[in-house]
Amino acid sequence: MPEPEPLILGEFLRTLDDRYRLSLPAEMVELLCGSQPECVLAKERKGCLSLWNALRWQPRLEEGMELVGRKIQAGKLEGRLTEVQLLGRLLSTRHKVVQLAGRGRLLIPEGFREFLGVEPGGSVMVVGAAVCIELWAPGAWTSYLEKRVVRFRRLFERLSR
Repeated sequence: MPEPEPLILGEFLRTLDDRYRLSLPAEMVELLCGSQPECVLAKERKGCLSLWNALRWQPRLEEGMELVGRKIQAGKLEGRLTEVQLLGRLLSTRHKVVQLAGRGRLLIPEGFREFLGVEPGGSVMVVGAAVCIELWAPGAWTSYLEKRVVRFRRLFERLSR
């Protein structure tokens, strides 16, 4: 049986520099990418971006898109054009392949900067989300956490049984 992958955990406060670069914690980068600098940056929710291992992300995306394509060809999505178009729009703008520079520096691309909502010189919360790294505008992170922390014990018990 293969060893389980270690969970990416932790919460770190970082500062976005004047060129929209962010230094990620080395221990998180190592768990996510190892020596591979290529990652996928995705828009999660207003004020939050997530960073994924590209080698794990791409096969899942391709598998899902192949299934959608087969459903379209088989006529199984007849009458659902609006949903298919929405999926296409979101796929066109939701994620982008990015390269991590030396020492785990990430350049936040245009289109993702506005979504994150942090200006140069501003703070960013870097949060380990078990399977990815999340980047949060501090206010959005606090709001998200306040609503969900009360469910921690029940969630932990359910997932760890």
